[in-house]
Amino acid sequence: MRAGICDMVAVARIIHATLVVPELDKNSFWQDTSIFSDVFDEDYFISSLASDVKIVRKLPKDMSGVTKAVKHFRSWSGMDYYKEEISSLWEDYKVIRAAKSDSRLANNNLPPDIQKLRCRACYEALRFSPQIEAMGKLLVDRMRAYGPYIALHLRYEKDMLAFSGCTHGLSVAEADELKKIRDDTSYWKIKDIDSEEQRSKGYCPLTPTEVAMLLTALGYPSNTPIYIAAGEIYGGDAHMGELLTRYPLLMSKEKLASVEELERFLKHASQMAALDYIVSVASAVFIPTYSGNMARAVEGHRRYLGHQKTVTPDSRKLLVRLFDKVERGKLREGRPLATRVIELHKKRQGSPRKRKGPISGTKGMDRFRSEESFYVNPLPDCLCQRQSSLSTGTSSAIR
Repeated sequence: MRAGICDMVAVARIIHATLVVPELDKNSFWQDTSIFSDVFDEDYFISSLASDVKIVRKLPKDMSGVTKAVKHFRSWSGMDYYKEEISSLWEDYKVIRAAKSDSRLANNNLPPDIQKLRCRACYEALRFSPQIEAMGKLLVDRMRAYGPYIALHLRYEKDMLAFSGCTHGLSVAEADELKKIRDDTSYWKIKDIDSEEQRSKGYCPLTPTEVAMLLTALGYPSNTPIYIAAGEIYGGDAHMGELLTRYPLLMSKEKLASVEELERFLKHASQMAALDYIVSVASAVFIPTYSGNMARAVEGHRRYLGHQKTVTPDSRKLLVRLFDKVERGKLREGRPLATRVIELHKKRQGSPRKRKGPISGTKGMDRFRSEESFYVNPLPDCLCQRQSSLSTGTSSAIR
């Protein structure tokens, strides 16, 4: 959602358009009825970008009846596409409706002013609504009362497991339930999935038990406060037992706040996710268990704020092999496992580095798809290098 909104800000600038405040998707798996101003601070969004792009709340009445050009912008497109193909639509239309906003703008090879605008939009202008910001701050304060905490994006939720076809460690009944959800969701195109093949390729989120092993191997003590940034964990306590035994200070928004405090957010998945986003960005350490949209957005935001520590599990498939060896008795927990896990993650803790380009040998759309997303790592476009008096390089966000 955040990436799509900010890309449309940049596209509006490129094609000299007035941007209408984006409509949020109400037809997704979550069936959330939230509008833009429920999730984001609409007034601040409009005013803070006023010098870059004109933004209006609604389509002007005199244009409500005009014929609109409904366009699926091409994925990962650059300046030429928008300046030539899309801008040419102004000859026949006064309104262009973007049918999709996800990944419509290239990650790389855009003018510096456009890249900086994306960062201003994402990390400065796109604040959450006042009620979400206030509740998020309350949750952060309550977590910090326990000490420096880990935000664990435990993507072990029903929708994720159904979509990915990952059923390792689940019962036959649970696997059947997830398959039925996948079969019944029309816009999920892939129906027949081999769970073990998915897992071996690193396409599955880590299970709560695997997360417990990972945290122990990384050396986090049992009294480490952990915030679970997620919706309802599939199977509940039945699958959380090992993680809870090793790390009893497991918290969530539902544990930190009363039903009354959360009441206005409870029926809105995007607003609940926004609370998790705030607590995750503010954490001492962020650990995602699956490289999804939320994980990528939080990692990028933490980089923008000064490369705060984010431990990204090493392509998961390598960890899975180690965990399977432990399960088969071929590798012991303790030093043997910890040594390997620590080595795998030495360079995966959010330290400064330039954004990764495409994988060598890839072509066409696969080439763009293999690039690291702009919003995962805004370096170097939105961070500058400054030399101190001791000639020590430091990075800071460009406002």
